[in-house]
Amino acid sequence: MNISSKRAKNVALASLGLSIIFFVCTMLIGIFSGAIAAFALSWQILAGVLIFFVLAVQLHQQSLAEREKLEKGQLERAKDSNTIFQSDANRMAMFESAQKQLAILEKWFIPIFGVVIAAYQIGLGLFLFFSLKSSDTGALFRDLSAPRLHSVFLVIIAFVAFLLSRYMTGMSSERKWKPLRAGGSSFLATAVLAFALAISLAFASFNFSGVLTIVSWAIPIALIVLGGETALNSVMDIYRPRIKGQYGRSAFDSRLLGAISEPGGILHSFASSVDYQFGFKVSQTWFYQLLAKAIIPLVMVGVVVLYLLSCVVVVSPGEEGVIEHLGSFDRIAKPGMTLKLPYPFDKAYIYPTTQIQQVNIGFVEKKDDEEVARDKYGKEILKPMLWGEKHYGEEYPLLVASKGHTGSGRDEDGTVPVSLVVAAIPVKYKINDLRKFMYNHADARGMLEAICNRELTSYASSATIETDEVDSGKESLLGAGRKLAGEILKSRIQKAADSADLGVEIIFLGLQGVHPPSEVAEEYQQVVGAIQQKQALIMDAQAARNKILTALGGSVAQVDVLYSLAEKYQKANESGDAETIKALGEELDKALESSSGKIYRIISEAKAYAFEKVALAEATGKRFAGQVKAYRASPAIYKKILRLKMLKESLSETRKYVIISDDEKKQVFIIDLEETLAPSMYDLDLEELE
Repeated sequence: MNISSKRAKNVALASLGLSIIFFVCTMLIGIFSGAIAAFALSWQILAGVLIFFVLAVQLHQQSLAEREKLEKGQLERAKDSNTIFQSDANRMAMFESAQKQLAILEKWFIPIFGVVIAAYQIGLGLFLFFSLKSSDTGALFRDLSAPRLHSVFLVIIAFVAFLLSRYMTGMSSERKWKPLRAGGSSFLATAVLAFALAISLAFASFNFSGVLTIVSWAIPIALIVLGGETALNSVMDIYRPRIKGQYGRSAFDSRLLGAISEPGGILHSFASSVDYQFGFKVSQTWFYQLLAKAIIPLVMVGVVVLYLLSCVVVVSPGEEGVIEHLGSFDRIAKPGMTLKLPYPFDKAYIYPTTQIQQVNIGFVEKKDDEEVARDKYGKEILKPMLWGEKHYGEEYPLLVASKGHTGSGRDEDGTVPVSLVVAAIPVKYKINDLRKFMYNHADARGMLEAICNRELTSYASSATIETDEVDSGKESLLGAGRKLAGEILKSRIQKAADSADLGVEIIFLGLQGVHPPSEVAEEYQQVVGAIQQKQALIMDAQAARNKILTALGGSVAQVDVLYSLAEKYQKANESGDAETIKALGEELDKALESSSGKIYRIISEAKAYAFEKVALAEATGKRFAGQVKAYRASPAIYKKILRLKMLKESLSETRKYVIISDDEKKQVFIIDLEETLAPSMYDLDLEELE
């Protein structure tokens, strides 16, 4: 049977026309429905238009070459009819022009066009991918209208494309019609994507937008994958050996789509490889035959089992899950395993409710690929955080009020009454009400970040940068009042989050990351150094004051009480109020008696000195009275006693001798009354010794 390429050419031309119609229809569906996925599908169909254009040109040239061969054969059978103006060799060369054009077409035009198609698919796929990535989720199907009607048109397109795909794949089994396999694969991709888009639009009509989001991302990814495969095939064709008489598969004939449209070909290739490796017909065994018959049911059972696994939700410890039924809140799933209806009837969203999470205010952390200093063990080296260095990937300045503002729009020195500081504030929080966190706001984390930025900006506009006073009780962003400022800011953020029903609890707010811009860090450090010296002097003075007052009265509070009473007592003396003076005097005496420290010691010494003076005066008086009585009783004896007493007291430290002599002073006796420490030889009693 003689098979002509003319029929394949007609099929390619008809497919080219239908592809153009499909392109226009999907473009109109995208315009009227508002679905970005429909626009992406129309550009994928346009790639099929390019493929069918190449196939139509190739099959047309192939049909011309076949007709040329037929005419050449007829010419060889009519050799006797040669004219006198043209030789037989020239005639034969003239009838080979179409075949040469076909060879040139297959050698140069088709590979070049394969590169063009690959570039179109990759470029368009990347453009659509990054466009979707840069847009928000709502932009994928904003203002969706009449989704059911449009899904019907897409089902028709998918059905027609699928029938043509199967028809062209069947025709490609003939050698002359093998180029149609690329068109069949292209129609198969169109059928699958159009059917998926139709289903997603149908679900979108019931407020299930997740499937439409998946399809919107799947079309650009499919274009990138098919374009990459076409580019790889183009490179491989350069190194693939050419065998005369063998069909050369074009680069845009997708092997991936061919594997889906012709699963039998894969099984046949696998069976041939197994037979070759084992050396016998493995494909003829009963197991292989059973597997070949049951492969589709097994795959379907696997798909069903995988689908039913979506009924099981596993919530890890420290997490909670929200179960939605038909797009509405159903229940909260606690840690453990719970059951639900399969997707898309029920959906589960898992959130870490006990985990401490963080939002960064005023800065963006460094990316993972940025250079980080590490030691020889690979551990990150922590550098000191200095004001003059950049600490994070990005840091944003914060506008704060300047100290000393006069209210006239400028400070006393004429400068604008504002300052700039860099604020890098981590805010840690946890979810305490998952339902509020999910449903009260479209982006609860973004809402919390906006609240933190708003409250920080509002607070900074009225806060001070530095507090000069020590323990003044005032908050500041950089000074001693930073702790109080952090507590106030945390309280304001928590109050704003509660007002917005965010369902979060603020755990920590780190105000340590506030510092001046690096350009003025050195000058500001000089100012801070002067302030710190001033504060150090003030604190030293306060310490000395506390030390003196504590040593004086036992405690600062007790001294303050004594000072207050003394001040009141002095004012009462000035006013002349006797009753008040008496009452305050008694109260002051009690306070002085109850005090400790140096005051207590001075008062005790004064009391002891007074008691000593009084007792000594009383004793002196009593002694004088006794002396008067003794003198009156015997004046001579009293005088001798006083004289001897005076001699005793005055000569107590003097060595004394008693000298006795007779009247004529011829014989003198000296008696030494000094205590003898060791006896001499003259003191020995010789008689007793004998």
